[in-house]
Amino acid sequence: MIARAFLSAILPLGVAIAALPVAAGDALASDKDKRFFRTVEGEWSGPGEIVAGKYKGTRFTCTFKGATPDGKVGMSLDGGCRVGLFTQKMSAKVEHSGRKGYRGSFMDGSNGEGLDVIGGTVNGRKVTLTLNRKQLNGAMLANLPDDDTMHVTVSVKVASQMVPVIGMNLKRVDTRTVGAISD
Repeated sequence: MIARAFLSAILPLGVAIAALPVAAGDALASDKDKRFFRTVEGEWSGPGEIVAGKYKGTRFTCTFKGATPDGKVGMSLDGGCRVGLFTQKMSAKVEHSGRKGYRGSFMDGSNGEGLDVIGGTVNGRKVTLTLNRKQLNGAMLANLPDDDTMHVTVSVKVASQMVPVIGMNLKRVDTRTVGAISD
């Protein structure tokens, strides 16, 4: 029962993510942003944990496939997360959207049971996305310290403070080499 409640209520917030996954129009999106999102392409897997709240200490494992949309700056992540015997399908899509940065949705967005991505920035090997669902505001930070590792932290706003609630450590599981040029 706890695992099912976790998968349907808490985990979607955290993976808006794992997920994977800003100026006026795609023409102004920086080449650095494009390069960042290309590093997310491929297959990722790893553990995560709820680090605060009612389900603190709950551990899960996620597997995602990252891709970049044709002709656009952004990314999509498809896959799922497992807690015990229960698996929840997860998907997210984020694209550059003018002056407000990045826009997108996790699952079916806030009009359904998911979350909206309402802004975001890329800074080096990190992306910060602003998340929203009705009265809930939060952020997701994805850091790629190297081409084969992605650390994801999801925080929610409580009063005036951002509180980390979910952490994930993903590793690249495909054989794709990112950023290498072969002779």
